[in-house]
Amino acid sequence: MQIRIFNIPIGNTDEMQLEMNRFLSANRVLEIDQYFYQNEKGAYWTFCVRYLNGGVNHTQMQFGKNKIDYKEVLSEKEFVVFSRLRECRKTLAADDAVPAYAVFTDEELAGISRLPVLEVGNLISVRGVGDKKVEKYGKRLIELFKSKIEENEKGE
Repeated sequence: MQIRIFNIPIGNTDEMQLEMNRFLSANRVLEIDQYFYQNEKGAYWTFCVRYLNGGVNHTQMQFGKNKIDYKEVLSEKEFVVFSRLRECRKTLAADDAVPAYAVFTDEELAGISRLPVLEVGNLISVRGVGDKKVEKYGKRLIELFKSKIEENEKGE
């Protein structure tokens, strides 16, 4: 995973927007954070783009086959958390007789795995996770996750 920063000044955006749009269409974008800031030189939009090197396969994107390898995207520690969260999600989905993605998507689980502290109150800060998901699955997900950690610690 790599990062690229775009600073686009308010008022003269055409050239910088074109550059950013060309970049976005040529790379596999994983996440974009957007910030507004102002200093003595003016006001700017700053975009922090996390991406994987290499072009986007537009054919795959059209048919929904563009899979992200979270082992490449997440740190080693985050990937361990992500893997355990997937196990917990599978249990929750089986309990409720729904597909796993209806509980949490892989993208949401990746966001959850990046949280500094895994608590119900923090889940709402993850992109795509709303109040209803937190209410329905948040507490159960965290309880299952903690029990998985305890199982692994006993097994070591």
